This record gives sequence, C-alpha cells and structure tokens, in this order.
Amino acid sequence: MTKTIRHQAIFGITGRSGSGKTHLLVRLLPALRARGLRVSTVKHTHHAIDIDKPGKDSFVHREAGASEVMLATPDRWVLQHSQPDEPFTLPDLLARMVPVDLILVEGFHATVPACLEVYRPGIGKQPLFMTQSNIVAVATDTPEAVPAPLPALDLNDTDTLAEFVLKNAVQIPLG
Repeated sequence: MTKTIRHQAIFGITGRSGSGKTHLLVRLLPALRARGLRVSTVKHTHHAIDIDKPGKDSFVHREAGASEVMLATPDRWVLQHSQPDEPFTLPDLLARMVPVDLILVEGFHATVPACLEVYRPGIGKQPLFMTQSNIVAVATDTPEAVPAPLPALDLNDTDTLAEFVLKNAVQIPLG
C-alpha cells in the first residue's frame, strides 16, 4: 500500500521593521480568499510576548508547569506551548496547523523557501534581497532601487501581488 503524501503551499512576506509587511499581508488575505483559497498565517517576532495575564487561570496553569495550555472561547481557541529547551522551528509550527491551501509566513525569513520582500528605501534600512537567495521578488514603492533580474512589483497593486504569490508559492509535504 502506497502512502499518499499531501502538500500545502507556503510563501513568505519579509522585510525590515517598518517596511509594511503586515499592511501588505492584510491586503493579500481578502484577495486570496476571494479566489476561493483557505489561507492561514504564521507571524514570527523576536520580541517576547505573553497573551496571558498574571492571576488568570491559563496563566496559573502554565506557571504551575503545564507544557501546553489551551484557552477556548465560544468563537476561537489558542494553544500556548512552552518549549524552553529548543527554539521553535517553522516546520514544528506548520505541523501543528490545520492544512489549508496556502500559509503566508511573516518572519522566519531565512527558512521560508520563497519570499517576497517588502522594501521601502525611504525608511533608511538595507534590503534583505542583497544577502538572501530565497527572496524571489520585491514589492516596493521605488522599483528603480531593485537590481535586475529580481522582479520589482508595485507595492500598491494587491491583485498582481496575490497572483505572484500564488504562482510562486512552494508546495511542502504535510506530516
């Protein structure tokens, strides 16, 4: 008996802080959903965050030693997983997600197989495309700042960017 390997697509949105990654991502989501796709996102940050608050039951559970705490409400749930010994990897996180048609990843720029960099020279930060080979195009408001042959796409043309993402998303095996 042959095991069927299922796949889903992944694509990264990367760029320096303040470049507009999140703004682009929230424009892409409805454009992709309008095409009938189920889309999920992964957002990576280098900053420590905590959705729990001291005194709340889920906080107390975690502080008492639970390795995972699921907080469930009538309309959503969140799973908090503590992993102090090793850092999370993108494949670890993807394995925990329900399969969808496309996962957009904001962050993890070095480990996503194909990324679109949001680059605005006006913010005064160096582009990532000069050092990262997984950046396949640049969404920018200054196309002349992007060296050939890297495609420079209009940052404000959401439909064209959505089509580019769909054509260049990388299929990854599930489980």
